[in-house]
Amino acid sequence: MISANNVTLRIGKKALFEDVNIKFTEGNCYGLIGANGAGKSTLLKCINGLLKASDGTVKWLGQDTKPLSLREKAKIFGYVPQNTQAGLSLTVMETVISGRLPFSGGKTGKEDVEKSAQVLEQFGLSDYAFRQMGQLSGGERQRILIARALAGEPQVLLLDEPTNYLDVEHIEWLTKFLQNYENAFILISHDISFLNKVVNVIYHLENCELTRYTGNYDKFQEMYAIYKAQKEAAYERQQQEVAKLEDFIARNKARVATTNMAKSRQKKLDKMEMIEKPREKPKAHFQFKEARTPSRYLAVAEDLVLGYDTPLTRPVSFKIECGQKIAIRGVNGLGKTTLLKTILGIIPPISGKIELGQFLEPGYFEQEEREKNENTALEDVWNEYPGMTNYEVRAALAAREAKKAAE
Repeated sequence: MISANNVTLRIGKKALFEDVNIKFTEGNCYGLIGANGAGKSTLLKCINGLLKASDGTVKWLGQDTKPLSLREKAKIFGYVPQNTQAGLSLTVMETVISGRLPFSGGKTGKEDVEKSAQVLEQFGLSDYAFRQMGQLSGGERQRILIARALAGEPQVLLLDEPTNYLDVEHIEWLTKFLQNYENAFILISHDISFLNKVVNVIYHLENCELTRYTGNYDKFQEMYAIYKAQKEAAYERQQQEVAKLEDFIARNKARVATTNMAKSRQKKLDKMEMIEKPREKPKAHFQFKEARTPSRYLAVAEDLVLGYDTPLTRPVSFKIECGQKIAIRGVNGLGKTTLLKTILGIIPPISGKIELGQFLEPGYFEQEEREKNENTALEDVWNEYPGMTNYEVRAALAAREAKKAAE
């Protein structure tokens, strides 16, 4: 159905992957896994034609990607990107219709509208049809993007972290949907439980190489452990052989009687295909500076009503005490993120009040960026903490201890 032949992608001098060969066949459920930054999302974009590979070819249904029309592409694959920020000004209906014409330039027809309405109804999303995407929560937008991917009735689904932002109930729904899905799909995910339930083939992207394993994620781990042990053993055996050859050459190259034997050993050493030393993944290292001890209560809310134009909650009162670890759960769109932003003063409450404790230094990790960010990592951290020196910012980003340990 889809094949990639000797595909290589370079960004500048760095290769994200090299000589990748894949064949996605009908009826299989593929998981594409690897460390953050390994190139999984980029590979998926090469497969669906959004990025052009530096070398190699990608074919859909045995054909080159170029001659296919927009509607033909929509019939081949449906794509769910990792980033849910695109197209926030579109309505839900417009977004789902675009799944039938995945690239710009397509003309919408009556059938597109009818099919899109059917998909929304199937997903229980009909009430969202004329709401703007930007008005929805991250989880709600993710469900819409999955509906959009299916609107074109594709033969292959390409899913990049589809469980991002989804609550437990909707992850269970997506799991059952994929288990019963008749066509093939290719899935990028770090959710091990999810992968175990829905895939039967794993492609592992590591150190620019793509390796295929049959089975779910647990089976992959078993086979990968064996593969790693074999590679490490082969590396050690080769190093021992290299050491013996080098020792023999050093002892015999100067002696007339043995110089030819030394040259023979040198030729053997020169022709040897060296096994690369297995590399350990660097582990993150964090060191946080502690702020001044805050007051007993970090936040006190009285008759707080959350919302934007309309209330999302009844009046609630609560106290957050120093030392507590609190989880906020609820279905997508219920107001979890709104609660955090109200506590931090980013958005005002509909009514009621909330007071923060003394000496409070909150740190806030958002679900997604509010605006396009073109800063480098160095600039982003330095803008937030202008009092840090250049060396301190670079040290924080490099996680020096982890880097040294890996080396």
